[in-house]
Amino acid sequence: MEYRTEQDSMGTIQVPQNAYYGPQTQRAVDNFPISGLTFHTVFIHALAHIKEHAAAVNSELKLLKEPFASAITRAAREVRAGKWEKQFVVDIFQTGSGTSTNMNMNEVLAKRANEISTGKPLGQSPIHPNDHVNMGQSSNDVIPSALHMAAAGLIQSSLIPALKHLKEALVVKADAFSDIPKIGRTHLQDAVPIFLGQEFSGYARQSQLAIARAKSVMKGLMELALGGTAVGNGLNTHPDFAKKVIHRIAGDTHLPFIEAVNHFEAQSAQDAAVETSGALKTIAVSLMKMGNDIRWLASGPRCGLSEINLPPLQPGSSIMPGKVNPVIPEAVIQVAMQVVGNDTAITMAGQSGYFELNTALPLMAYNLIQSITLLSSVIDVFTRKCVTGITANRDKCASNIEKSLALATALVPHIGYDKAAVIAKKAHKQGKTIREVAKEEHILPDDLLNRLLPSEQ
Repeated sequence: MEYRTEQDSMGTIQVPQNAYYGPQTQRAVDNFPISGLTFHTVFIHALAHIKEHAAAVNSELKLLKEPFASAITRAAREVRAGKWEKQFVVDIFQTGSGTSTNMNMNEVLAKRANEISTGKPLGQSPIHPNDHVNMGQSSNDVIPSALHMAAAGLIQSSLIPALKHLKEALVVKADAFSDIPKIGRTHLQDAVPIFLGQEFSGYARQSQLAIARAKSVMKGLMELALGGTAVGNGLNTHPDFAKKVIHRIAGDTHLPFIEAVNHFEAQSAQDAAVETSGALKTIAVSLMKMGNDIRWLASGPRCGLSEINLPPLQPGSSIMPGKVNPVIPEAVIQVAMQVVGNDTAITMAGQSGYFELNTALPLMAYNLIQSITLLSSVIDVFTRKCVTGITANRDKCASNIEKSLALATALVPHIGYDKAAVIAKKAHKQGKTIREVAKEEHILPDDLLNRLLPSEQ
C-alpha cells in the first residue's frame, strides 16, 4: 500500500494514499486494532446528517463561508447516499466519547469538500475538519445525538412496522383457530382445555404490547444533545445553532426531534438509550416465548405434541433423512438471546456517565442499533416464513384432550376435589381416559358427564 504524510497537532503520520480520512483517523486505526467492528451504516448516515445541516446553519448564521458550507453539505449528502462507506474505519472499541469516529467523519467530509471546491484530489485546504466541518460541535454532543437519531429512525421505519405485521398475522391465526379445542398446559403438564385460537390471541396481544413499548421510548430519543458542545454549557457554539440544525433534521426525518431540555443530562447520562434497550429486551423476551411455544406445539411430527404444523423450509439434518426442523423459531430465539446480552452491555455502558460525559458511547450505539436491526429483521422473517404458514392439526389437538388427566377438573364441582383426584389417578394407573373411568364408576349420569367433558372425536 502506498502512503502519504499528513500532519495534525501531534505531529506527522503516514496515511494510506487514497484514503479520504486523515491523521486523527489513522491514529485511531493504529491505536484500536481490536475487533474489526465499525459503526453501523445507519449511525454513520445520522452523523453525516448532523454535519450537513450544521454547515448550512453555520452559513446562515454568517459563521461559515458559503462556498465552504455548500461543499461540506454536498459531501455529507454523498455520505448519506452511501458513497464513502469504506472510509469509516475506526473500531467500535475506541475512546469512550466516540471522538475518533467524529473526527473520521470530519476528515472525510473536509477532504471531499476540498476536492469539490478545488478540483484537487484529497486536498487538505482550505476547508479544515475541526475549524469548519466541526464548527459549533463537539464529539460529546454529536455522538449521542447521532445515537438517538439512528435508534429512533430504525424503530419508526423498521421495528414498529415489523411488529405490526406480526400482530396482524397472529390475529389472523387466532381467528382461524378459534374453534379448535386443545389441551392447555402449565408447568409443562396437562391443564384444562382451551382453544388454539386463545393461545394465539395471547401472542397477538404480546405483539400489540411490543408496539406500545417501542413507541413509548421514542419521546426520550427525540431529545438531541446537540448544542451542548464539550461539557453541556454550549461553549463555542452560537445560541441558535442547535435549534436550527435540529429543526432541519426533524423536517427531513419527519420525527419531532428537539434540543435537549438539559444538556448536562443529555451528555453525562444516556438514560434514554438504556430505557430503549430495556424495551427492546422486553420485546425480545416476548419473541422468545412465542418462538419456544410454537416450536414445542409443532414438535414431532409423530412423537411430539404436533398440535400445529410449520412450513417446511429446508432439510433439518445432515444424517437423518426426512427430518425438518423449526429453523425460523430457533433463529428468533437466538436473536432474542443476543438482544438480552446487548441490553446487559448497554446497562453497564449507561453506568459510565462520569461527571459531564458518558464514556461508553460507541459500545452503547453499536449494541442498541444492532438490537433494533436484528429484531426488525427476524420479526419480518418470523412473520413471512413461519407464522403466516402455520396450520392446525385438529385431530391431534382433539386426541390430546381426550387422553388428558386434567379433564378430571371438570368433575370437581359435582363430586369434589378428592374423588376427582381418585378418578385421575386410577385413569393414569390403568392407562384409561377420565371419561372411561368415570363411566365405569357411574359417578355421574351419562348425559351430565357428556356435557362436562369435551365430545369424543
